[in-house]
Amino acid sequence: MDEEHSTQSTPLSGARSYISSVPSNKGRFFTFAELQEATNNFDESLLLGVGGFGKVYKGEIDNGSKVAVKRGNPQSEQGLTEFHTEIEMLSKLRHRHLVSLIGYCDDSKEMILVYDYMSNGPLRSHLYGTNLPALSWKRRLEICIGAARGLHYLHTGAARSIIHRDVKTTNILVDENFVAKVADFGLSKTGPSLEQTHVSTVVKGSFGYLDPEYFRRQQLTEKSDVYSFGVVLMEVLCARPAINPSLPREQINMAEWALKWQKMGMLDQIKDTRLAGACNPESLCKFGDIAEKCLADQGIDRPSMGDVLWNLECALQLHENSSENFTESFAGNSMETGLPVHDSSIQPVSVPELGVNQSVGSPQTISTEQSVGIVTQGNGSDDTFVGDIFSQLIHPQGR
Repeated sequence: MDEEHSTQSTPLSGARSYISSVPSNKGRFFTFAELQEATNNFDESLLLGVGGFGKVYKGEIDNGSKVAVKRGNPQSEQGLTEFHTEIEMLSKLRHRHLVSLIGYCDDSKEMILVYDYMSNGPLRSHLYGTNLPALSWKRRLEICIGAARGLHYLHTGAARSIIHRDVKTTNILVDENFVAKVADFGLSKTGPSLEQTHVSTVVKGSFGYLDPEYFRRQQLTEKSDVYSFGVVLMEVLCARPAINPSLPREQINMAEWALKWQKMGMLDQIKDTRLAGACNPESLCKFGDIAEKCLADQGIDRPSMGDVLWNLECALQLHENSSENFTESFAGNSMETGLPVHDSSIQPVSVPELGVNQSVGSPQTISTEQSVGIVTQGNGSDDTFVGDIFSQLIHPQGR
């Protein structure tokens, strides 16, 4: 990103001219004054959430168009690199299941990103920890399918694949029609070339979603996203956090715990209780099977996102074509009863994360070195030493 452009400030801003660090072909430029006006001077009543990069506000531009305005926090461990990566990635990506970047601001030493407003927020908030209505099994499948389409596009839609590197339920947003869109590309990496099998890079991601093979070897591939998406699938089914240190030791890591039940053929025993009687067994079996394959320890044993997408669509078809009377009016069905998304046996917790560019409603972040005992070599390279992770998962500490 060495190309620069010069922009005069508008009369609104009252500031002198400046040089932007962002290339001129990377979307609409907003002055800081314009975004102050759009968010009523970043009014806390318009706050949508707080993430590792900073706070996200609801705003209005161009006589009423709603947007989400993500303002970088100068004290955040995420900064200019993530800011530029997000702009670089989203300026060249357009897909129904990816959140659209409208523009940015790097005026007055600010780093602000402006996105399409997603009125239903992050997927996680519809699963647990809020009073939002619960989701039916069909709607959960549709959201998973939408997210899988977005990730499949990232992996296959360009000459070089794009690896998201932070797939989780707070980075899957849903619009007013519950169409799922993948968000937050600050940690994304261009995938390996045809001559390569992986990208060697320092480990970044989120506790509970991190590909164990990538963690051990610092070798990133598209299959790292597949593993993280497998965790998302189990989270969608079980409606509990990916990591919950307050639970018994064997239940702390949700994916490992759910995988044991899946391998026993008893996944239905741990599914969200509000899905009781409303989930076709064949559909659930197909769903559990693809989630298990995603969570394979080695990337070579995991399916591609295209295969994941096909299997999820099959699970949806099995549910819709069921000869049994699986209605959508189940205990806690969101669309009809409006009961809150809450299970008294589950206590949602803030899960520390590894240098993550968070989306709305994400837990606190911490650096890679703090969270998993990775020691970066003094020469500034990506060579790392992996320490003990499990004790960190039991006693995670935020920044």
